[in-house]
Amino acid sequence: MELGKPVIIPPLDPDFVPASLWIRDFNSLVEQSGQGIPFRIALQQPNGATVVKSGKLLPESHDQAKLNHLHVERLLKFMLWACGGSRWFWDGPQEAGEFLNKRFSNHPCGGFDRDFMAKVYEEPFSGTIGYEVPEARGLASPLGRNLEGCRIGFDLGGSDRKVAAVIDGEVVFSEETPWDPYHQTDPEYHKAGIMDSIEKAKAHLPKLDAIGGSSAGVFVDDRPRVASLFRGISDSDFAEKISPMFIDLGKELGVPLSIINDGEVTALAASMSLDENAVLGIAMGTSEATGYVDTQGRVTSWLNELAFAPVDYSPNAPADEWSGDVGCGVQYFSQQAVGRLIPKTSLSIDSNLGLPEKLERVQEFMAEGNGEAASIYRTIGTYLGYGVAHYASFYALSHALILGRVTSGEGGTIILEEAKKVLETEFPDLNDRITFHQPDEKNKRHGQAIAAASLPSID
Repeated sequence: MELGKPVIIPPLDPDFVPASLWIRDFNSLVEQSGQGIPFRIALQQPNGATVVKSGKLLPESHDQAKLNHLHVERLLKFMLWACGGSRWFWDGPQEAGEFLNKRFSNHPCGGFDRDFMAKVYEEPFSGTIGYEVPEARGLASPLGRNLEGCRIGFDLGGSDRKVAAVIDGEVVFSEETPWDPYHQTDPEYHKAGIMDSIEKAKAHLPKLDAIGGSSAGVFVDDRPRVASLFRGISDSDFAEKISPMFIDLGKELGVPLSIINDGEVTALAASMSLDENAVLGIAMGTSEATGYVDTQGRVTSWLNELAFAPVDYSPNAPADEWSGDVGCGVQYFSQQAVGRLIPKTSLSIDSNLGLPEKLERVQEFMAEGNGEAASIYRTIGTYLGYGVAHYASFYALSHALILGRVTSGEGGTIILEEAKKVLETEFPDLNDRITFHQPDEKNKRHGQAIAAASLPSID
């Protein structure tokens, strides 16, 4: 049985093996065997938040062991990047548990995951095999939806920083300021830039009650743990000056200050705008940025770094240039996907151009009605349909907000049309449950700033 063969094949990627279909076919194979072996796997954060997944594996012969190992390894990999954690627990066949232990100890790709999680959660990454798996425990934050008072919201990007002054939920001032944080070695550059934006917004408020912010990267308790924005800072300066910077700024200004990942703020902004919960935001830009608001409208402690989460189980899947692993979201839902697909068309685009420029050329061809350009968007849309189906097995999901430069213009319309077609054809139950959205112009301009400003409570 060939696992994961899609009904709708991406026009430019006939080897694509959607994770959502592969897992469905694997589970059918286990059921047909009549001898499924139960397993439970848990992933835990230091704060006690725990995610548990269970299922069954095939009776272990040589060939079936390979399928079992792929299934559990990709499962734990997805859990790591969706949920986040530093301790995993395995209750199931000993061989499969030992395979996981080796994969996340000795393999280069597993080593990347291990080291990243250890850095985020500031403790060694560890696995426990053969003991009782802890029970699931959710942990969500009451951050956001606080609109009363005079607030400032900011967003720190790689090429500009945005700030807005907000009074009772209405933006009264906003500004974008170019900056170049990536290669700065002095932490004072970052602090001075952030304070400059805050002071400009503060000048438009009669008083200041709270500040909320967003940025690419991983933040835990208002502390950046891993963030490309500060890639030029030495480890010692990062620990001493960058890690406590936002907490210190709040103390200096005498107001509550909260900062979280920009993907989380995007999802929160969508939830507030739609007046709906269970929202997953997927931004297709330089990378794949994601965020989630749960069924109660809360930001959770999950990591939601789906750029590193696998969505394609093909052995020929492209590798992520950072982690080295194959089939991960960044190669399917970002400018990198566009750049990877261009050579599979006859479009005349200079291979020496940067990814943003390549995307612009594709968009120009698309505006001219070029069918080859449209095939890129149809391929990404097919990826998205199968990808959202896979995401829905981990997230309680009713709304998917799709945004980012890749989705601009007519190409974005095609992406959503193809994604919906996949759900209608392959996952009719999900098609009835999940609604796709794109942000309107007002939400693009001010929704993120209002959502960021709303993060802290001033009670």
